[in-house]
Amino acid sequence: MAKNSSTSPARGASAQESAPIIGQRGREIQKFGTISRIPNGLSEKVCLGSVTALNQVLADTMTLRDMYKKHHWQVSGHTFYSLHLLFDKHFEEQAELVDAIAERIQLLGGLAIAMAPDVAELSKIERPPKGREEVPVQISRLLEAHEHILKESRKYAGDADDAGDDGTNDLLVSNVVRTNEMQVWFVSEHLVDQPVVRAD
Repeated sequence: MAKNSSTSPARGASAQESAPIIGQRGREIQKFGTISRIPNGLSEKVCLGSVTALNQVLADTMTLRDMYKKHHWQVSGHTFYSLHLLFDKHFEEQAELVDAIAERIQLLGGLAIAMAPDVAELSKIERPPKGREEVPVQISRLLEAHEHILKESRKYAGDADDAGDDGTNDLLVSNVVRTNEMQVWFVSEHLVDQPVVRAD
């Protein structure tokens, strides 16, 4: 009887060849903080400057993104429903920024920061406690983080413009600054002390 070709290994191959090769380790092929030269019309010095700045914005944006998810889970009180939805919407928008910033770093020939311990080490945003905080405190933390990112993004956008890195300037102004400004508006309105039921 002929063997079933669908279950038998190919001629000259062993069953082990189809098993995944796990437990592999090796040398880094590019060190963090270095540039892999790409013919993008920018000097290595300009690329390195933009990558360094963008990694700072990336670390702070990842921190803000995760603060939104933390507060989405932990928000409470009479504004729970509206803030629960708003925080998740802003989380998704910050996640899009994270991807856009990281891709810009990579196409400049750099390496985007990625792992949580590295982000925590680099971020300049104050770390919230593990426990739940009151809604006004949650919102205040978010607004302070937004303002920090807006200030540094405007500075780095100016630096990129001076260096002739139009792509980085455009990303920071058109994406990071505008998204954060819009989110600041939506979030800050929740701290305006207005009567809920009866007018003054």
